[in-house]
Amino acid sequence: MAIKFGRPLQQNIGFVPGEPDSSLTGHTPLDLPTRMRRNRRSEWARRLVRENVVTADDLIWPIFVMDGDNKRAAVASMPGVERLSVDQAVREAERAAKLAIPCIALFPYTDPSLRDPTGSEALNDNNLVCRAIRAIKKEVPDIGILCDVALDPFTSHGHDGLLRDDGVIMNDETVAVLVKQALVQAQAGCDIIAPSDMMDGRVGAIRRALDESSLTDVSIMAYAAKYASAFYGPFRDAVGSSKTLHGDKRTYQMDPGNTDEALREVALDIEEGADMIMVKPGLPYLDIVARVKETFGMPTFAYQVSGEYAMIMAAANNGWLDGERAMMESLTSFKRAGCDGILTYFAPRVAEKLRSEK
Repeated sequence: MAIKFGRPLQQNIGFVPGEPDSSLTGHTPLDLPTRMRRNRRSEWARRLVRENVVTADDLIWPIFVMDGDNKRAAVASMPGVERLSVDQAVREAERAAKLAIPCIALFPYTDPSLRDPTGSEALNDNNLVCRAIRAIKKEVPDIGILCDVALDPFTSHGHDGLLRDDGVIMNDETVAVLVKQALVQAQAGCDIIAPSDMMDGRVGAIRRALDESSLTDVSIMAYAAKYASAFYGPFRDAVGSSKTLHGDKRTYQMDPGNTDEALREVALDIEEGADMIMVKPGLPYLDIVARVKETFGMPTFAYQVSGEYAMIMAAANNGWLDGERAMMESLTSFKRAGCDGILTYFAPRVAEKLRSEK
C-alpha cells in the first residue's frame, strides 16, 4: 500500500487565513500521526534504527613501505601518514590484526636509483613489496594482504605502463609485464592482486596466469572504474612518482564526466574474472559506487584516496571542522552508497574509535 506523506496545510495545523496560528504558542498540538523525530530522540533509538554502520570489518588500510631498518618518514601532504621500513610495516600489520582490520594494502616508495623506463624492479622477486609480504605473513599470517599491480612506483617516467618514444602508453605490451608483476607478488604470499593500471584486458590475462601457476586461490580486486582525478596528488608524493610523472594519465584512466563507461569497464572486468571491484576515487564518485552496486551486486569497494584524506585532515587541523565526525560521516557515506569495504588511511583511527566505544 502506498504511503501518502503529509496532509493539506489547513488540516495539519488548523490554520485559518487571517487568524493567528495558535500552534506557534504551543497550545494546539499538530495533528501528526507520524513524527519522524521519535526515532531520533535518543542515542539508543538512533542506534536501533540506523540503516548503515561502519565496522572494522569494512576497512582496508593502505600502508607505504620503504627501504631501511627501523625507519619512519612522514608524508608531508598526508598528516599522520608515514612511509615505513619493512620491520615497521610488520609492527603496523600486528596493530591492524589486534584492531580486527581484515586487510592491509601495500604500496612501495621505490628508491630512484631502482626506477627505469620499463619498471623492471616490479619483476624482482626480492623487491620491497615482496620482502614486506613475506615478513608480514611470517609474523601475522592471518591478515589479508592486497597488492597494487601497476608500474608507476617503478618507472622513471611515473606512468602505470610502458611508454613509447612518442609518449603513447602501450597497452598489450604493458599487460604482459603486469602479468609477471602479479605472479611475483602472488608467489610471495599476496592474497589479493589489485591491478590499478587501467590497461584493457589485464584482469583476464592476470587471472589466466594465476590459474596456470596453481595460484587459483589468489583473488583479484580490479580497479574497475579508476578516474583521471586531481585527488591523487598526495599519494604520488608518498610513492615518489609526483616529480617523475611526465604528462598525465588521461589516455588510460577514465574521464571524470563519464558514468555509463564505468558500467562497461566493470562488466568487462567481471567477465574477465574479477572477484571484487573498486571505484576510485571515493567521495566524488559515490554515484558511480551506487550504480555499480545496483547493477552488478558484486563485492564493491571504494578507495578514499589521499586527496580526500588530506582535505579532511587539513580542515580538521585548522579547526574548520570536527575531524573525527567528518571522518566517520565520510566513511558512512561509502556504506550508504553500497560499498562492502573501503580503502582508507583513516583505518587504524576508525578501528581504535570503534573499539573504545564498545
